[in-house]
Amino acid sequence: MKTTVHIISHSHWDREWYMAFEKHRMKLVELLDTASDLLENNENYRSFHMDGHTAAYDDYLEIKPEQKERIKKLVQEGKLTAGPWYVLQDEFLTSGEACVRNLLTGRKEALKLGKLCPIGYFPDAFGNAGQMPQVLAQAGMEAVAFGRGVKSIGFNNETLEKGTYETAYSEINWQSPDGSTLLGILFPNWYNNGMEIPVEPEEAKKFWDKKLADVRQYAGTSQLLFMNGCDHQPVQKDLPQAIETAKKLYPEIEFIHSDFETYVKAVKEELGENISVVKGELTSQETDGRFTLVNTASNRIDLKQLNRKGETALERKAEPAAVLAGLEGKKYPKELLEYSWKVLMQNHPHDSICSCNVDEVNDEVAIRFVKSRQVAEQLCKESMEYLTEQIDTSNLNSENGKVLPFAVYNFTGWNKTDVVSAVLDVDRCFENIQEKAYWEMQNIKLPVFVLKDAEGNIVDAKIEDMGTAFDYLLPDDKFRQPYMARQVRVTFEAKEVPAMGYRVYHLQEAEAKQADDTKTLITGSNTMENENIRVEIHEDGSYTLTNLKTGRVYSHIGYYEETGDIGNEYIYVQDTNGQVITTQNKPAKITLAEDTPFCAKYHICQSIEVPESAAKELEIAQKSFQECYNRHIGRSDKMVELAIETELTLEKSSKSLKIQTTIHNTAKDHRVRVVIPTGLAADTHFADSAFEVVERNNRHSKQWENPSGCDRQQSFVAMQDEKDGMLIANHGLYEYEVLPDMENAIAVTLLRCVGELGDWGYFPTPKAQMQGTYTLSYEILPFADGERLDVYTLGYQFQNELMAVPTGIHTGVNPQEKGFFNWTGEGVNFSGLKQQENGSDIMVRFINVTELPREIEIQKQSWMEKMYKSNVIEEEKEGLEVREDGMYHVVLKPFEILTLGIR
Repeated sequence: MKTTVHIISHSHWDREWYMAFEKHRMKLVELLDTASDLLENNENYRSFHMDGHTAAYDDYLEIKPEQKERIKKLVQEGKLTAGPWYVLQDEFLTSGEACVRNLLTGRKEALKLGKLCPIGYFPDAFGNAGQMPQVLAQAGMEAVAFGRGVKSIGFNNETLEKGTYETAYSEINWQSPDGSTLLGILFPNWYNNGMEIPVEPEEAKKFWDKKLADVRQYAGTSQLLFMNGCDHQPVQKDLPQAIETAKKLYPEIEFIHSDFETYVKAVKEELGENISVVKGELTSQETDGRFTLVNTASNRIDLKQLNRKGETALERKAEPAAVLAGLEGKKYPKELLEYSWKVLMQNHPHDSICSCNVDEVNDEVAIRFVKSRQVAEQLCKESMEYLTEQIDTSNLNSENGKVLPFAVYNFTGWNKTDVVSAVLDVDRCFENIQEKAYWEMQNIKLPVFVLKDAEGNIVDAKIEDMGTAFDYLLPDDKFRQPYMARQVRVTFEAKEVPAMGYRVYHLQEAEAKQADDTKTLITGSNTMENENIRVEIHEDGSYTLTNLKTGRVYSHIGYYEETGDIGNEYIYVQDTNGQVITTQNKPAKITLAEDTPFCAKYHICQSIEVPESAAKELEIAQKSFQECYNRHIGRSDKMVELAIETELTLEKSSKSLKIQTTIHNTAKDHRVRVVIPTGLAADTHFADSAFEVVERNNRHSKQWENPSGCDRQQSFVAMQDEKDGMLIANHGLYEYEVLPDMENAIAVTLLRCVGELGDWGYFPTPKAQMQGTYTLSYEILPFADGERLDVYTLGYQFQNELMAVPTGIHTGVNPQEKGFFNWTGEGVNFSGLKQQENGSDIMVRFINVTELPREIEIQKQSWMEKMYKSNVIEEEKEGLEVREDGMYHVVLKPFEILTLGIR
């Protein structure tokens, strides 16, 4: 069969990286202007691939809106490609729901421009999440192209073992855990193997002789792929002439200026069955482990935390709250949610979210995170206030004293028990809000309050006088109304707040204090326990946790480890001396910080002496661009104090220990981790990933040479043996490592501090040294055999707290406790609740995180007229029938991503 060379022109367009966004955008404007001119005026320059995302068009058209019709015409003609993504996200540091919003937004914008490119595109993603073939297949993609995570061995007589992450061909079948399979196009010669093709015959002959041999080493068909471009690569204007030269030099080969659709179609027509099937996530399992850059998960922890807050604010607060408010008549704020998502997703490209940028870029990333979350939080607040106005609180009699009602909301997807606080106004003064109003409120004598639930039962609570504060109202129909308010704060354990719903509580004026202050979770010196676990704190600040249900003891866990780091924002490399400094056996100051009937809290202060920075030789190595794995550099002789504060919290009904670690960082070029030895006899562990809980080996393969054995997580990492297990959930701590030779300890990275970007030049990043104070949150959940799926739910719920909204006494259509969406299903994750992208149906998503079929039951509510199966792009598929018991029953296949539509 005649060889065909497909030359695809493109530019891998990182919106920001070694230059700030606006500086890169100036080059983008030049790029699209040039490409558009060529595509319009040179019939032999026929196609330009705009990197698989539509954000570039947004960025361009914001500068040149008058070019929109021109761009649309070129997209409609197939000369410019659009989508399928909005941005080229990192798949491990962004949530599954963010991935779907990315796809929905990219698809919507591409279709507005006229045509959607049906090729999933991950040219430079730092590894690929295992569920991407299922997501892309549901979205109707024809293939997926990517560059990392699979070892390319070519035709070199190596033996391939079934199920390994190696391939002889650049064409593979990539399969998700559920069995969804998509043709994968690997870039074994990278996505720049056809850049800057020579026009002059002599130079072109040398170029093509080598490049053709390189590509043929991997190609499984006679269709050879050459990517004509690279990172921020300008358009090759003389490409038509270069192709003509190639045709003359190699008349037996057909050279075409191609595109991905043409190339994929030709490959599919010719491709045989003798290609590798690679299953699940692609994280360099059978390589030296360096190419997927796992340590980008731990630099700039502050930005990683902001991302998790932003995703949670949208997908687990604003969207579900808006859906529920919409069921009660409030307009769904689709445009504002789309704006908030777009701003958030502009931080999701692999360089931006991975924080492998210059400081100027990371500063702007932080601003976008805040802007997105401001919108999401305000939308959530407005939705909850609207919902609260619909609640009937008229039975709360205030004749016998003041009553302060409030509603506690739960948008986690499951019933939730948690400690929550509400700040309530005892009284307000709207008149003359100057000093007089302040003192008028301040001089109020507060009554004695007790907390009651909707049934009138007294609930144990901590009630604090918060003094007088300024606030304001912004009515819909009049000018702003400032006021002074005398406030109290109530803190308590809210039990079993309904999923996607609320429960009303109220403070009631009482004649005398009625709470029982003798109740306590403190059971000894530096010891606290509830019915589930016991925590004993040791003199060095570590602690022993006992699972009271099974008797399993986890001794001296939670100590801190500090090591040097002479790498960069991409790569962790320990200093040559390899010294490990820990808090073990060093005295700590331990203080009981809180003792209430529903919560106990200890505060632990400790410090260690650590080197101030790496040795001075590191700066020379950076400036001379010495490869970081080849550096032989120690640490400074000068020592500084690294102060660490730990807050351990045990709640009355909780199965977990909640931890906050605050690090006062004064050192540079180092890493700090919390180490939790499990002692569990296991060879594998489980980590939450995008739409998947993936099982990973505790030890990497023999081919792994990377001195860092870290992996990435989303909400949690877990391990279990035949009898017991432990799950560690987190807020925005994406990197962990299992240490098999240290009692199968799980080490979670809390802080990693480096001074340069890395990669292709010297770009100093002093702000990535993370000088200052940082607070990190995580929790430890011990469990028994058979409870792993239940603690997965608790791990997901750790991402989202209960929220309280004050209200008054008024009539309403809803009771004082309500769940709008009730469902059950073991081994299934509730992932999202939102309104349909191009309609008004309600979309709800579930994930079967197990290898077995799982059934869910959904109770039919009065607002549900019809329920149907859908997919990630929200198309209506087969309808579902309600059974006689008033439930919808749906079976999820193993590892299935199931989207349902409700109208």
